[in-house]
Amino acid sequence: MKLFALIVCMAAAAVASAAPPVVQIDSGRISGVTDSGVVSYKGIPYAAPPVGDLRWRAPQPVPVWTGVRAANKVGPLCMQIVNTGDNGVGPPPDSEDCLNLDVYAPASGKRAKLPVMFWIHGGGYVNGSGTAALYDGTELAKQGVVVVSINYRLGRFGFFAHPALTKENPDGPLGNYAFMDQIAALQWVKRNIAVFGGNPDDVTIFGESAGGGAVINLMISPAARGLFHKAISQSGVARVAFPYLNRANEEGVPSAQEQGKVFAVMLGVATDDVTALRAIPAQRIVDAGDADFGRGGPMIDGKILTSRADVAFQNHAESRVPFLLGSNALEFPPSPDSNVHFRELLRFPAPQGARLLAAYGTEDAFNTNIVSDILFTETARHLARIHSEIAPTFLYRFSVLSETAPPTIKAAPHASDRQYVFRTLKTSPWPTGPMDEKAAALISAYWVAFAKNGDPNGGGRPKWPNYQPSGDQLINFKNDGPVVEKTPNSAALDAIAAGYSK
Repeated sequence: MKLFALIVCMAAAAVASAAPPVVQIDSGRISGVTDSGVVSYKGIPYAAPPVGDLRWRAPQPVPVWTGVRAANKVGPLCMQIVNTGDNGVGPPPDSEDCLNLDVYAPASGKRAKLPVMFWIHGGGYVNGSGTAALYDGTELAKQGVVVVSINYRLGRFGFFAHPALTKENPDGPLGNYAFMDQIAALQWVKRNIAVFGGNPDDVTIFGESAGGGAVINLMISPAARGLFHKAISQSGVARVAFPYLNRANEEGVPSAQEQGKVFAVMLGVATDDVTALRAIPAQRIVDAGDADFGRGGPMIDGKILTSRADVAFQNHAESRVPFLLGSNALEFPPSPDSNVHFRELLRFPAPQGARLLAAYGTEDAFNTNIVSDILFTETARHLARIHSEIAPTFLYRFSVLSETAPPTIKAAPHASDRQYVFRTLKTSPWPTGPMDEKAAALISAYWVAFAKNGDPNGGGRPKWPNYQPSGDQLINFKNDGPVVEKTPNSAALDAIAAGYSK
């Protein structure tokens, strides 16, 4: 009998240990899934569905539920033209009801107060999702952090202004609903992350491309102040003249409200009827996204964003937190259309234009690098120079390129760094090998160390210097390992900066 009782007890213990882990958050109880020493909770709503009367409103509280909600699969994508061949896009369907997030935490760390890494996906603010396998947080969580990956409204759902909305809510905030979602998710982290073993007072925001730009904009947003404590921007854009909510910007771009009126008329709403706006079918809004003023985008609204990012940094109006940032070796390959466009966009006075061409040395070098440099490379260096005056700053260049990458790709392209940071090389668009595994382990460890300490160094890794304008040194991640060096093509970057200053 004693042996039988012992077997029964052991069986009961085994069943209990296999039971889904359950935690209590402010909207109810959820159950997760444990795998490989990491517990994940997926599809957690952090705000009420922004549908019906809540379309184009700031995020609202999640309705409380009873019982235990299974958080074992990712939630819907936010509305977009779904490209299932894009490794930055999670599984369909897409829906307006998409304000959900995923959490990954060490299974043994429920009371550990671990650092939190809060991921903001890219996709030009019009596509992508935090639910992609590319952004699976398991390998980061294994290194002793809690990872949160979010969805946020995209396109005209995420960025839209119209006189009817202003009349309805004159005191705002208005327009930047995507950033409001990101801030609401950070507030959710503040309230709830402790039950997953995370420390709400030790949050690192990190993102790539549009997500990297979002990180930069959150750094200057008064509404986000105090919700994060470190920041990582991968290929983020900052030197962009956004439209203003109510007036044209310095470059004559019509106000966001004027653009919104044009868009609404195109979809059949010519009056300031807010009910009619919210009655437009969601798919019609997505399908109209490629028309003039159809995509939407960030705007200076006076509450979420009060200026363009580079101006705010210049005035040291950004959060004074440790900052890690950089760009890829050749973000976008040259194309005749883009080079013509950027020549027009620069509009440098003749002396600066001549200096720029001279700095590149040849027309071919200019054509190859100008798009990458003006959008990403010079932006990162410019912000690093400014921010290093007030907080620890670490600048990088990502130059790792798989040996089996397509031969048409000459250097590390835009977005190719993501699978190294997350150690999700299996999601790479081309095959990877041992060199990539080694690079991913190293880069991921740097990112986690920064999230833990505000400094990527330690663990026997090559020393990454704190950026100083006088030395202008960054760490360049290459196939044969990281190299500390003076910023490559610095003369060309200096010429771009000089052109901006004029």
